[in-house]
Amino acid sequence: MFTDLLIMITAAISIACFNKYQLFERLSLKPYRVVQHQEWWRIITHGFVHADWIHLLVNMFTFWSFGGYIENTFGYLGFGKWAFLILYFGGMIAASISDIIRYRNAEWYTSIGASGAVSAVLFAAIFLNPWDKILLFAVIPIPGILFGVLYLVYCQYMARQGGDNINHNAHFYGAVFGFIFPILLEPRLFQMFLNHF
Repeated sequence: MFTDLLIMITAAISIACFNKYQLFERLSLKPYRVVQHQEWWRIITHGFVHADWIHLLVNMFTFWSFGGYIENTFGYLGFGKWAFLILYFGGMIAASISDIIRYRNAEWYTSIGASGAVSAVLFAAIFLNPWDKILLFAVIPIPGILFGVLYLVYCQYMARQGGDNINHNAHFYGAVFGFIFPILLEPRLFQMFLNHF
């Protein structure tokens, strides 16, 4: 399964970057370098780099929790497993666009982590099964659709507050991409989503 493979690759690269600052610098998303030096690979490679063990474990646990479900569901719906990779990396790209535009002249700005891609997978799961339970704060079971709304509101609120070194915009745009992506694959799924209500 692609989920397991991506987790292994991400863990290996992240752990390597924990001890090799030069590698961390080479792979992280630096919009200034993307735009001014055409280092476009950073839009993807930053998703394989994490700040520390907690950052890595939270992202990979969330991805593992929903990735297999999405892979299997996409297969069942006839999208093929490659659609899963498009979802994952599309979420990563969608999460990067606002940073590239906003920070294209900021040499100091750096962003890392698979949060945009993971949010895309999570929100595809919410779209496909909105009443399935998700654990809020890892203990309180709530419907996925309610979690999704709270998550998006929180991301936007925190993005406006700033100052916590978390790229909340990446979470937001990755989530929106993940919610829309199944509709792009099969527009009739939107009616199926509405039928849940």
